[in-house]
Amino acid sequence: MRTTSTTRRSRMRYAVPAGFVAASLVLAACGGGGDDAGGTTVPAKDALDKAKGVTTVSFWHAMDGTNAEALTKLVAQFNSEHQGKIQVKSTYAGKYDDAITKYKASIKSKSTPDVIQVYDIGSRFMIDAKQTIPMQSFIDRDKLDVSDLQPNITGYYSIDDKLNSMPFNTSMPVLYFNKTMFSKAGLDPDKPPQDLAAIRSAAEKLSKKNGGPADYGFGAAIYGWLLEQFIATDGKEYCDQGNGREGKATKVQFDSPETVEVVAWWQKLVKDGLAANTGRDTKAAQAAFKSGQLAINLESTGQLGAYSKAAKEGGWELGAAAYPHIKAGTEGGPIIGGASLWINGVNHKDPNKEAAWQFVKFLADPKSQAQWHTETGYFPISKGALDEPADVAYRKANPLFDVAVKQLESTKLSPATQGCLLGVMPQSRKASEDGLEAALNGGDPQQSMTKAAQSVEPQIKSYNDSTK
Repeated sequence: MRTTSTTRRSRMRYAVPAGFVAASLVLAACGGGGDDAGGTTVPAKDALDKAKGVTTVSFWHAMDGTNAEALTKLVAQFNSEHQGKIQVKSTYAGKYDDAITKYKASIKSKSTPDVIQVYDIGSRFMIDAKQTIPMQSFIDRDKLDVSDLQPNITGYYSIDDKLNSMPFNTSMPVLYFNKTMFSKAGLDPDKPPQDLAAIRSAAEKLSKKNGGPADYGFGAAIYGWLLEQFIATDGKEYCDQGNGREGKATKVQFDSPETVEVVAWWQKLVKDGLAANTGRDTKAAQAAFKSGQLAINLESTGQLGAYSKAAKEGGWELGAAAYPHIKAGTEGGPIIGGASLWINGVNHKDPNKEAAWQFVKFLADPKSQAQWHTETGYFPISKGALDEPADVAYRKANPLFDVAVKQLESTKLSPATQGCLLGVMPQSRKASEDGLEAALNGGDPQQSMTKAAQSVEPQIKSYNDSTK
């Protein structure tokens, strides 16, 4: 039986560490609203107690498929525990980009939802829109002990020790490899490659070109997120101003020597027939790995379930390892991905704000996070969730997931591993993909990445000028 909401609140413990759209969206966002029905200050603790009848919480999310089913189950459980007092009504707002576009329109019409799920790279915009109540305000008001949330997860969503939104669905990148192919190629399947040179060496033995068991030794999608990870694992910052955490970033730095080294390495693998160029579609690279065309792949922990199923059906053994470094011996770690929950304040009544907070706390609770983790594969934001019986059993059945657990716990929180906060981060990610794609198609790596980085500068300036 699940704990009651009262017991749940008493045992909650979180951790807050010692932190995109075009400028037109920001202009629209910051211009609307007003505090006529409530602002961005935290409500009194008894706001919900004074409310009459049922307080309805509107919740917009971007989950579909299996993830939506798991979320619907959690919403139903919360509603059951708060029957007669709070009723959460969840709405699928489309994929992440669609959801935030819809949110922009709702700001104009003063009809924002009480709670909205926004992807990680939308964080700078959400802060600048000035519509939401920081989670830190609720935490401080309740004097909540927050030592249980994973600091390397809350770190992304925090600036100056202030948690702006509550992490919810979190993923991490790892290196996947076909252990069966490694053995066939004479490689030690218990010693996966952990830097660029080692991946190159393994790919030479794994690729069909050299008599190996795979069509290509390596392959990954042309995805800007992966380049961001290499920058972070090398201990470098993606954008200036302390990765946008000491002030608004004014430029991106993915044309740095370190990033260009990754791009040049990737380009040569493709040119030498050791890596497949599967394009930008992540599903294409995933399918190539699942079918055995690729022996090594970089992807999210969210693919563990699908890859494990493919390995079982295909009769091969799956391996997973920490995300690789550019050079051996580097101590940096990767950046988390996923999305977080934001509570809107402007034009929202105090009972709705408080009810929204109760809902967010429920979703962040260890039991809820264990359930969410085991049903979706997303990383639990709560350390305590890993001790829940259901989660222990899940990881026993899926031991490779502990690779991500150890990777997260061993990553030192720093501006580099917190990730870049940038108002036009989605556009920047696409620009980095433009540069990588141009290089893989034969362009000069340095020129391709420099041109891509420079293309973002006018957008950054426009965004920053509009949010002064």
